[in-house]
Amino acid sequence: MTSALSLPPSSPLTSSWPGTPPGADPLPGQLDRWLAARGAELVAVRRHIHAHPELSGQEFETAALVARELKAAGLEPRMLPKGNGVICDIGHGDRVIALRADLDALPLPDTKDVPYRSTVENVTHACGHDVHTTVLLGAGLALAQLAERDELPGRVRLLFQPAEEHMPSGAPEVIAAGGLKDVSGIFALHCYPQLPVGLVGVRSGPFTAAADKVEVTLTGRGGHTARPHLTADLVHALGRVVVDVPSLLDRRVDPRAGVSMVFGAVRAGEAANAIPIEGYARATVRVLNRDAWREVPELITQLIHDVVAGTGAEAHVKYTRGVPPVVNDRLATAVIAGAAGAALGPERVVEAEISMGGEDFAFYLEQVPGAMIRLGCGIPGSDVKFDIHQSAFDVDERSIGYGVRVMVHTALAALSAGAF
Repeated sequence: MTSALSLPPSSPLTSSWPGTPPGADPLPGQLDRWLAARGAELVAVRRHIHAHPELSGQEFETAALVARELKAAGLEPRMLPKGNGVICDIGHGDRVIALRADLDALPLPDTKDVPYRSTVENVTHACGHDVHTTVLLGAGLALAQLAERDELPGRVRLLFQPAEEHMPSGAPEVIAAGGLKDVSGIFALHCYPQLPVGLVGVRSGPFTAAADKVEVTLTGRGGHTARPHLTADLVHALGRVVVDVPSLLDRRVDPRAGVSMVFGAVRAGEAANAIPIEGYARATVRVLNRDAWREVPELITQLIHDVVAGTGAEAHVKYTRGVPPVVNDRLATAVIAGAAGAALGPERVVEAEISMGGEDFAFYLEQVPGAMIRLGCGIPGSDVKFDIHQSAFDVDERSIGYGVRVMVHTALAALSAGAF
């Protein structure tokens, strides 16, 4: 790795760089030694990205940094058409395994007091995408070492994707640019601060939920609150929508489908003694089951109209598709679970919980089999219990080294497996 980035003496690692974990299998081709020698450089890359975050769709400098590092290693990355993402193949052969990372940050302030604090106002990597990018870059550079010696049994494709946090998201752009051409399996990881550093969470089947958005606009004849019978009482109608629709939905869908509808915004009127002529409510809909996800837009729209019908108001419903559910392939999960056990030791692989959060990795899984795992990044001994999408979010940077080991082992295991 020939990065110009380096950690200044005043900016030490948050924890010592991890060596080969006890009980783990060594990486081939002396890659353990290679990885240990470049730990500080990888952390410097992560900190640079963290200090210079870019919002969804604007990841031009981050993508350029990734491309420079790959080119310096003798690889031939190509930019996505917009220039805010990177695709890079390593090795040769018809068998292709893809590894994916996301590049974008969130529109949140960075409230940490650290040397790598965000330099961009109200933008920060509060979801760990800086770690995802660094892990995939490190894994790609390590695999390039094997490819130079003709020790890589196939092709590995690195997908550095923009706009995971935005609707519409960036995964379809990567697919349209040929990101999945000839790919037989795809893998990814996601930071998980609830899991201690050095552990990974693995789960077959439903992993994250589909995430859609519903906007309900109600209109009607307003008037004085002293005479609600002469109006269409929009505040009352909105209350019915917010309370009754999720409750009715629970009775109309198989509970095993994991459907959740939660309103996050409601607004109507200003004056306490005036019934408004317009109001709105906005909600997210999350679904674990693919079949149920396909059915809920029509069902929810009908339930809203049914609930509003008796109030005298008129309803306009805008249902926006977000991302499908992530459903990990059984065989792909077995491959990455075995690889993670080899990379970290079997006792460091635990069962992951299902999350109702959304992840656009699901778009890839609609095309090819694959799996996502959770990368433990919790800071031992910290009094602060971090969650993603929090302004103060941070990671134990040893997770980068563990993540690189897992992804390298996964790529090699997937290339060698006959399952895909």
